[in-house]
Amino acid sequence: MAGRLPAARLLVAALWAGALWVLGYIAAPAVFGSAQGPVAGDIVGAFLRRLAWISMACSALMLVLVQVSKDLEAGRRRFLQLLVLAMLACALVMYVGLQPAMAQMREAAGPLGIRASPLWTKFAILHGVSQLFHLIESVLAAVLLVKSR
Repeated sequence: MAGRLPAARLLVAALWAGALWVLGYIAAPAVFGSAQGPVAGDIVGAFLRRLAWISMACSALMLVLVQVSKDLEAGRRRFLQLLVLAMLACALVMYVGLQPAMAQMREAAGPLGIRASPLWTKFAILHGVSQLFHLIESVLAAVLLVKSR
């Protein structure tokens, strides 16, 4: 079992990183490139909710794998734990804070859509902050992938 833990850590890190990268840099841009306005936002919003759950599951699994891994010295174990917690924090900020606030603004904007609303500037700022958190989590995922084995 102990010999398989590095491979298990790498597999979970790859799943997590892959989900982040595919959604953020392939799926979401493709949806916004082919669907219009609120429909695209609804689709990507659904993807992001699922991604948040993937992030929570992967972080829990990674924390357990890191904790039970006897092949990791204390400093490396602590680094990986902090890395996973930082990634989880990014996911939770987006899922619990930014996404609900943006959804409320889209709903409050009414049938003309968020771009025609006085809430557009605030929405655009929150969207940019959300993209920044996704970028940070994506970069941390690359580090996790490299350091997990």
